[in-house]
Amino acid sequence: MSRIADGNVFADLSGTSNSTTGNPYDALLEACKQEPKQIQLRYQTHRETRNDQQKSKLTSPDFSGFIIDEVLHKLVNPEINPGYVDPRNCLVFWARPPKRIRQLVETLQKRLLGYAPSLWLMPVGCLHMTVLEITHSKTEAEIEHLVNTMESKVPELTDFTYDHRARLVKPMLSYDAAAIALSFLPAAGEGLPEEKAANADAYTYHHLRRDMYGLCRSAGVEVASRYVVPSSHLTIARFVTQKDISNKDGNAVDRGKIEGLVRTLEEINGELRAKYWSEDSLTSEGSWTVGEEKGLDYRKGTLWYGGGHSHHEGKGFNFDQD
Repeated sequence: MSRIADGNVFADLSGTSNSTTGNPYDALLEACKQEPKQIQLRYQTHRETRNDQQKSKLTSPDFSGFIIDEVLHKLVNPEINPGYVDPRNCLVFWARPPKRIRQLVETLQKRLLGYAPSLWLMPVGCLHMTVLEITHSKTEAEIEHLVNTMESKVPELTDFTYDHRARLVKPMLSYDAAAIALSFLPAAGEGLPEEKAANADAYTYHHLRRDMYGLCRSAGVEVASRYVVPSSHLTIARFVTQKDISNKDGNAVDRGKIEGLVRTLEEINGELRAKYWSEDSLTSEGSWTVGEEKGLDYRKGTLWYGGGHSHHEGKGFNFDQD
């Protein structure tokens, strides 16, 4: 019952067509005419459609098991793969969530472990949202060449969120056969006084991704992201074994167990919606602004699971000190 793969296909399920410019993030902005509510709707459509698709796949009679990342599987089983080192070097700009979001993730992880105790959990201190992936799966030498090329532009990039603030709201678990993430939507005026709501979120998370892409291109590097789909998420757990959904013989999926896991995920989402999607909570516990507490983290190395090394960290902000 082994099912090992490198990952999933990242498809845009929001209904957005290709951009007419050289910047792939422009397509959604063009389709939405820069309107925050329409941008949020595209992100919402993408994650709800994807969750519906994944729920159908997981509960299908044809479902044969989780998709297990081959590299992570080797890393968490050193007794089988002694001395194994992840060969994939990456270069990214990460957003680090503030303390209250880290605490929320920790609570969710404990809840998930109650049903699936064999989950691999992303360490809370390593949580990150990939604002822009410059490249992935390269050699260390290839990454260093890119680092040297971009060196003069890096402070501007990592500090960019200090003056370009994009708010994220409405947390929800997104999931598939490989992993579980806590995802958010670009804000569109929710939870703000009426006089501020109209313009406060005019600069969205998608605008931030577009601008970061353009700045990196202007620094002389090609951006080779794995995906540009409308998603803003923190990966919080990955499946590294079939144990939690196997029958007693360990050779097939126990349909009751996988249905129970999906039911748990959906119950949590119902609770998140009830607690964090109301107008009263949108400005505090369940939302965050990219750059809050910490600026962007320009990170390189073998960082698929939260590792790697910070080459430069940007200037963060606190609202009570602004």
